[in-house]
Amino acid sequence: MRLSREKINLAMARANFTVTKLALAYGVSSQRMQVILNSKRVTPATAGKLAKALGVDVTEIIEN
Repeated sequence: MRLSREKINLAMARANFTVTKLALAYGVSSQRMQVILNSKRVTPATAGKLAKALGVDVTEIIEN
């Protein structure tokens, strides 16, 4: 799955999350979160966990 960084940024803005807050909600370090956000592809499980941390449906953060 490909994450949409633009859509993730919008979801982060709606949730008033910084990368650090998102990392805490996800359960990883800020550095690891940067790696996830900069990844070209992620597993469905990673996309699902990221969406859950943001409080959105996974379809809202992936590229179409």
